[in-house]
Amino acid sequence: MTFFELEQERCRSVDLHTHSTASDGTCTPEELVAWAAAAGIRRMALTDHDTLAGVAQAQVTGRRLGVEVISGIELSADWRGTDVHVLGYGMEPDAEPLRVLLDWVRQERTERNLRMVKRMADDGVDVSMEQLRQRFPDAVLGRPHLARVLMEQGKADSIGEAFRCWLNPGRPYYLPRTKVTLARAVEAIAASGGLPVLAHPMQYGFSPEELREFVAEFAGVATGGMEIYYTGYDRETRAELFAMAQKYGLWITGGSDFHGENKPHIHLGELEVPRSVADCVRKDRREQEL
Repeated sequence: MTFFELEQERCRSVDLHTHSTASDGTCTPEELVAWAAAAGIRRMALTDHDTLAGVAQAQVTGRRLGVEVISGIELSADWRGTDVHVLGYGMEPDAEPLRVLLDWVRQERTERNLRMVKRMADDGVDVSMEQLRQRFPDAVLGRPHLARVLMEQGKADSIGEAFRCWLNPGRPYYLPRTKVTLARAVEAIAASGGLPVLAHPMQYGFSPEELREFVAEFAGVATGGMEIYYTGYDRETRAELFAMAQKYGLWITGGSDFHGENKPHIHLGELEVPRSVADCVRKDRREQEL
């Protein structure tokens, strides 16, 4: 399919990149799917950070409301010192490669959270891990939850300001994560029956040459895809990414990266994504094509 043909398929009924309270979104999985249905979305993926915990309930709600909910995840990984994200679609729920990786990620995240919370508490912020678990009982805790606490306690006027003043690299409460390599994240998804996809490739600040090397290395690890349709990407950007995907034999996907109130500029049902991109995340369809 040509880029022109793909562009003609754009619609507002597909979104393959959304987040719920299972990670750092502000809608529960049930609310997310209900909002998606109200916005006219009929095929979506729940791609929470480092967890599949919300998928089952989202799918139950989707069946009730006529929305196809595809299982997904978003993993953080390291590439040459830059934090990059890899989406995964259609993994086997209990596959060992992904389960082992997620167990390690959760342990590392927990230890980091404890150290950041201690920094905040030592600085007079009324916060503890017990309070966070009560406030966000179903979430994989991370910086977005600390940002909300800082905002609610008057340390910042918004989530974004909390990150800029307190939680971004170089700020008082930030601590770096120990991340998996790009190759390990991709391999864990692929070995679990899923399709690995590069998330929002223009968001990392790479030079054109670095971007080509990044995509080439990703494509060399496993058969995968790239998120070309994304909030804020104009036609020129999509065309550039499409050409790169064609060069490296990558599937094309797209989604809004909806987080609810944590990213208030992103709304469900506003991003136009080609209808056909959702086909590639189905394992049976990928096997037929390959």
